[in-house]
Amino acid sequence: MQKPYNVLENVLNDIENRINEDINADILAENLGLSSIHLQRLFKFAFKQPLGSYIRSRKLAASLDILLNTNSKLINIALDYGFGYEQTYIRAFKREYGVTPGAVRKSIHIVKVTPPLNLLGAKLFDDGIMLKPEIVMLPQFHLIGRKHQMPLKESTIYLAPKKAKHFWENDRKKIPNIANHNVYIGLTRTGGIDADYNWYMPSVHVKSLKHIPEGLEGYTFKPALCAMFRYIGQHHYYDINRNRAKSMYSAIEKFFDCEYGHEFYKSINIFFEKVDTSYYDGNICQMEWFAPIKKPK
Repeated sequence: MQKPYNVLENVLNDIENRINEDINADILAENLGLSSIHLQRLFKFAFKQPLGSYIRSRKLAASLDILLNTNSKLINIALDYGFGYEQTYIRAFKREYGVTPGAVRKSIHIVKVTPPLNLLGAKLFDDGIMLKPEIVMLPQFHLIGRKHQMPLKESTIYLAPKKAKHFWENDRKKIPNIANHNVYIGLTRTGGIDADYNWYMPSVHVKSLKHIPEGLEGYTFKPALCAMFRYIGQHHYYDINRNRAKSMYSAIEKFFDCEYGHEFYKSINIFFEKVDTSYYDGNICQMEWFAPIKKPK
């Protein structure tokens, strides 16, 4: 099994190198020794778009040079880029650019093409990859979980995985109105500048806070602009140990120090990781990490 970074890099390279061939997710996955479903899930998580759509967009972008600089017939362009039929190419072209290939040839139309994706800015680990973050707006949502005070001298990143596992295997079963039974959320709240502890709350997203089981707590996350980081690791979720967690947090802090220093800063003392366990297929785990941010005044 190739490492996540190598899988994604090889897929992107294969698409560009074989842009004139009849390639699809099944063919790319077979070349990498993966299942097509696994590859498509991995690609969509990493790049936030379906693999099939990206392949089609890159083929259409590559076809523009032939379309505008030669007199080749549309059927020949369609066949050269693996569309099979002239009408298939025309329909895909119009969906992508809003005009037909013929209209682009006859008049001055500016079309926005999809450039090749790359992994620049990704942070590499021995068995994982942290992708360059995006800025997203999160809506309000509710959580129920078990709150733990974490002494800093014992390290949150050491204790949190143990608390998370216990919650997932025990406390979660007591909670009603869970919005998605596959999703885990680990909420961290720092204790303050002079505090020697953090608060960590293993939790699940719930539809409401009307029924909170004894011993657990509810929390409402208010709408916030966030930096969203994505991590892909070649291991199980339970294997996010102290060293892996420390490397991930260090990478996130570096992004803020180096790339967001002039544009954004962390706005409040809260952040959380989100894990959709349904994505784990025995090889690769995927998780997201969110930090509320604000623009400097």
